[in-house]
Amino acid sequence: MSRRAIVIGAGFGGLALAIRLQSAGVETTIVEARDQPGGRAYHWKRKGFTFDAGPTVITDPPCLEELWALSGQDMAADVDLMPVMPFYRLDWPDGTSFDYSNDEAALRAEIMALNPADVAGYDRFLTYSKGVYEQGYVKLGAVAFLDFATMIKAAPALMKYQAWRSVYGVVSSYVEDERLRQALSFHTLLVGGNPMTTSAIYALIHTIEKEGGVWFARGGTNALVSAMVRLFERLGGTLRLGDPAARIETAGDRATGVTTQSGWRARAAMVACNGDLMHSYKDLLDHPRGARAARSLSRKRWSPSLFVVHFGVKGEYPDIAHHSILFGPRYKGLLDDIYGGFVPDDFSLYLHHPSVTDPAMAPPGHSTFYALAPVAHLGKAKADWDGEFGERFADAILAEVERRVLPGLRANLVTRFHYTPADFGRDLSAHLGSAFSLEPVLWQSAWFRAHNRDDVISNLYFVGAGTHPGAGIPGVVGSAKATAELMLEI
Repeated sequence: MSRRAIVIGAGFGGLALAIRLQSAGVETTIVEARDQPGGRAYHWKRKGFTFDAGPTVITDPPCLEELWALSGQDMAADVDLMPVMPFYRLDWPDGTSFDYSNDEAALRAEIMALNPADVAGYDRFLTYSKGVYEQGYVKLGAVAFLDFATMIKAAPALMKYQAWRSVYGVVSSYVEDERLRQALSFHTLLVGGNPMTTSAIYALIHTIEKEGGVWFARGGTNALVSAMVRLFERLGGTLRLGDPAARIETAGDRATGVTTQSGWRARAAMVACNGDLMHSYKDLLDHPRGARAARSLSRKRWSPSLFVVHFGVKGEYPDIAHHSILFGPRYKGLLDDIYGGFVPDDFSLYLHHPSVTDPAMAPPGHSTFYALAPVAHLGKAKADWDGEFGERFADAILAEVERRVLPGLRANLVTRFHYTPADFGRDLSAHLGSAFSLEPVLWQSAWFRAHNRDDVISNLYFVGAGTHPGAGIPGVVGSAKATAELMLEI
């Protein structure tokens, strides 16, 4: 039992952690509630279309390749990562379009077209982004902040890069054009953060993309999940699907094992949670620590949720980029609504078009899309997502996509469905239907975020979006590295 671990949840963080443990000789079992692995990276197949739930932006491939290298294997043998170019096509209501990529000449031409004076400002922002990337991602991205002393050591870098400022605030100090300010700050929304309040440290995302590119797994994000599962099982690991964890058992201040809803029970020397933080503490942990931690978590700020419309259509659309951001008429005002709890009539959308990169995501002569709108979580917006309001909201999103980039969309629909904050709550036990766990503000980052090892239950660990460094594939894979190092110290 001294070399046995149980990981609750088969999302990217849980899979990455389990692979690290199994590679080190720890007998590891993953317990997953849903019928497929992946967590938020779930997928559906309908009428010949493949729909990824997300995440769909893959960055920093080396952090994934390292998981295979631990056992001398090659990730390319299990999954084919395809480059996406441009990274994103940004579109504003006034008709302005901006292709965002790491093609230096092309990007500078795009900036020049918006505002020639901002080319020099962009260079200064790039220097800043590289600096926070080195400090916040390379040096600290896989470090477990278990005590305040670790935070103190990181303080000089945080001070140097003015971590108390927002991403939007820092970007605005370098460039003048409002559209470019949006282009260089929207990335925090991909990890659940408001550009107006998220720590400027998250400007490192720009350098992650610039240095490593943006990628898509052939077959969908689900193909990357399947590749990780194959690696884990080749290493001797065990994956239990469709059997939710019911209780993390304890004796004194030690976790002793896990019991599932089916009655399956196993003892282990270590237990790690990749599930929702609140659910893990409040509903699963059989120890007074659970209720105390849940009360503390209830006072924290949680990231918003998402409303996603998946749709398959007749026709092929080579002129629509793989990733598009359709900005609405408001930026700060819309963000205030989303994070303040109001569901407005207007929205900004992320449009995902995977079949332009991988035609096999749709039947021949067809295309796969989803349109995603950030929305307030269930603790702030009491909308009837399961009823008529949800249907109207989905219709409005499709109408906006049709008007902006896809004429004739609704006449060519083959299949459609939507996924709401209520679904995040039901399917993922996500507290308040949050799509990204704790909001990544400065006072909920690093040591202030959930620790990779619990402060009381000494062999209970956490991995995923709720721990340092946060959401996104590189973030949760980094958290797995930090957590694995702690677990392997035993």
